[in-house]
Amino acid sequence: MASGEARDFVAIATAYARAAVRDTKQRHHGKWVRLAAQRFLDDLKQAKRKDSPFTFDPWHANDACDFLEKLPHVEGEWDKPTIELHPAHVFFVVSLFGFRKPDGRRRFTHALFCIARKNAKSTLAAGILLYVLTCEEEPGPQVISAATTGDQARIIWKIAKRMVEMTPDLREAFSLQPMANSIVCGLHGFFKPINAKASTQDGLNPSAVGLDELHAHKDHDLINVLQSAAGARRNPLWLITTTEGYESPGPWPEERHFARQVLEGVVPADHYLALIWALDDEQGKEGEPDYRPADDEFDESTWVKANPLMTVNPYLLEAIRKDAIKARTESGALAEFKIKRCNRQSATATGWLNLTKWKACGGPVRLDDLRAVPCWGGLDLASTTDIAALRLVWLLDGLLLTHGWRWVPEFTIEERAKRGMVPYRSWTESGLIEATPGNVIDYDVIESRVEEVNETFNLQMLAYDRWNATNTVNNLVAAGVPMIEFVQGPKSFHPAMQALERYYLAGNVAHAGDPVLQWCGANMVPRYDPNLNQAPDRKRSADKIDDFVALLMATGIATNGETEFRSVYEDRGVLEIELTEV
Repeated sequence: MASGEARDFVAIATAYARAAVRDTKQRHHGKWVRLAAQRFLDDLKQAKRKDSPFTFDPWHANDACDFLEKLPHVEGEWDKPTIELHPAHVFFVVSLFGFRKPDGRRRFTHALFCIARKNAKSTLAAGILLYVLTCEEEPGPQVISAATTGDQARIIWKIAKRMVEMTPDLREAFSLQPMANSIVCGLHGFFKPINAKASTQDGLNPSAVGLDELHAHKDHDLINVLQSAAGARRNPLWLITTTEGYESPGPWPEERHFARQVLEGVVPADHYLALIWALDDEQGKEGEPDYRPADDEFDESTWVKANPLMTVNPYLLEAIRKDAIKARTESGALAEFKIKRCNRQSATATGWLNLTKWKACGGPVRLDDLRAVPCWGGLDLASTTDIAALRLVWLLDGLLLTHGWRWVPEFTIEERAKRGMVPYRSWTESGLIEATPGNVIDYDVIESRVEEVNETFNLQMLAYDRWNATNTVNNLVAAGVPMIEFVQGPKSFHPAMQALERYYLAGNVAHAGDPVLQWCGANMVPRYDPNLNQAPDRKRSADKIDDFVALLMATGIATNGETEFRSVYEDRGVLEIELTEV
């Protein structure tokens, strides 16, 4: 690798720590960073004592940072071709590699790097894992980039692979070969991505694991498998990189709680390094001398606590400002802003729909005037014992107009009436919902209505959720109804939800004050993938959301965003569907 005069990274890290500790009013450094900084300074003093369980070696600290700064940027445009570590990153790397056990191994075997999005955590993780692969003299190193999905696991690995591809000196010095699914190191070492399903394969003996976006892990299975496989390693590393997420079952709430206890000195853990950049929550009790109110997410001066790179990257600051404007006005964007930009946890998922704005869109929908106007539909058959929904949307003169039909088994109506929670009986009597005999929905009734709608209106396409819909879809296709599968998940729903939100927040939706649709919309809460793309969350929604899901599917194909569709004709080989541009 190219040579050059290295910086004094230990001095940079120490200066960063001292500045954080001096920031007693927490204007630029949050509580958790200040505690980590104080720990670092205290540990530097302790490392000099003869009875200390660890030492501090400046050479190892500087060497790791110097290695990272010789790696190239692989994305974006920069003033220089190689990485220049921000002092916050230097602080983390110096802490991780500078403290050593008496036999020379790293003191820290576990390291948490929790920070807001777009603060180069993936680039930093890729560089650290490459350093561990090449410079720690571990026999047959096996470095794993692990995540819940293969795509997420490959994010860090792809950055590392590109770094290797762009650096001939690195490849030559350490016998690295970038392959399609692995970076080979020497005769027996490798660095590869792995997901939860693949992690059950035999033969794993990881020396280092990068766990990306831990907040997205729903259980401990992946971690347990990898930990059990790494028992024989002399100098292991578990590197956790994540941004905050919703409070939900899984390893992240436990990890966060443990990390905070370590930083607060409640739990002694010499093996565990934790750095958490985030806006501060309320501290102490109101009226007491140490009380500190929670940071205001919309106070620009607080953002640096979660976004240290904001001080050197004006584009990051500009992006946060734009997201803040959106979060102030769009209900669906506020939770995303708190998590993504402020690195703040969200204890519960909040409703997606702004009811005040939605109610203002109760304009009339005159079906007789819309018969010849092109329309798109959504069919949700997710439940056989509760609501099934068919919904149409029209895009006319800048408005999105919608009308729907719903079906509920008579048995469900009786049960709901006993509980008195939802006015199914009055909705049925007023014709808003159609009751079908028995305790499950009669799909023959739905098929007849869909065929009637196809004959009455200018239906361009009808989107459906394939779950529980195979027979109905086959029958409707045979009847000439243009059907297209709406693949369930954030990739499909995110653009649909964005489109509908733009329409109704601007007052450009007409739904005739439909109370069933409004009820379903008010029940809906979103779920997010690791990249914070959203989709309806049936499990956590307060009650039924089927009618609103049908509206989103119809909106998705009507606006033709970057949504994942599958035409039934692709499998049948009859014709190729081309979605209409609007």
